[in-house]
Amino acid sequence: MTGFGHFARSLRLRRLYRHSTAGLMITPLDHSIHDGPVVPKGTTLDQLAAKIASGGADAVVVHKGSVRHISPERFAAMSLIIHLNASTSQALDPNAKYVVAGVEEALRLGADAVSVHVNLGSDDERQQIGDLGRIADACDRWNLPLLAMVYPRGPRITDPRDPAVVAHAVTIAADLGADLVKTVFLGSTAEMLDLTAACPVPVLVAGGPALEKEEDVLAYVRDAIAGGAGGVAMGRNIFQAKDPRALAAKVARVVHHFPEQHFTTGPFSEAAGRERLHGERLTPDHLDGTPLDDPHHDTTHLDPSLDGSSLDNLTGGPHHDGRQTVLA
Repeated sequence: MTGFGHFARSLRLRRLYRHSTAGLMITPLDHSIHDGPVVPKGTTLDQLAAKIASGGADAVVVHKGSVRHISPERFAAMSLIIHLNASTSQALDPNAKYVVAGVEEALRLGADAVSVHVNLGSDDERQQIGDLGRIADACDRWNLPLLAMVYPRGPRITDPRDPAVVAHAVTIAADLGADLVKTVFLGSTAEMLDLTAACPVPVLVAGGPALEKEEDVLAYVRDAIAGGAGGVAMGRNIFQAKDPRALAAKVARVVHHFPEQHFTTGPFSEAAGRERLHGERLTPDHLDGTPLDDPHHDTTHLDPSLDGSSLDNLTGGPHHDGRQTVLA
């Protein structure tokens, strides 16, 4: 008999994987407290969220006050993740994260999940790991999924992409109860495969430094997926792009393993994206209902640039299949 977690937590996790169980495409917009405004000039946070939603992102990460400035309609086809801690770049120690919101508060705001940031190796590490443990306990009490963003970052970290240190970071997240962990890309698919195979929860790769060329962004995402990542959490490279909707759609297609035709017509087409900026309801009706791991699913039209002999080569094995990870 297959065992399942608590119904409410499993339900909310499944909502996160609303477009495909193959992987998650999340766009963090929580940089604003640390770095200042993230919304491009001449637009609004609501318009930016609309572009990200119509591009096929599974979720956005925002701070609690930002929710007031985004139309609820934007969440007809993507999930809401509330970020619970913060720091500013002006602080004496920018790596010292402190809690600014709670799990119950996030639930009142309608969140499908919460996230918390931990800097392994920072001077404030003790407090941050303690906060992660307490937040994980509250998430268990309220059956709310938890995304832990854990990075090697601080005065005692000489190489933030050291595979052993990054493995330590994701282990902390899993050991303290996170459902998902976001961390840095190690630099090679072979090293990523070792990391993701050893982690009991899906590993999402951070978006990395700003890249000028779209093809470089997509190559980065393909390398992450080929390394067994359970998806990406890409912020700056999406919201700073010339066309956030178009780039979000291309990144989402790679993460979700969708064929090209899903984005040339239907709800994620360019014309449909423009229409939904004016408030039209977006629903996830683009799926044909056939699971990607179904032997009868037609994968002949998958993007050839994925360069994989099968989808199994891109997911890091069944351990990182969203259906098993989320619902088992």
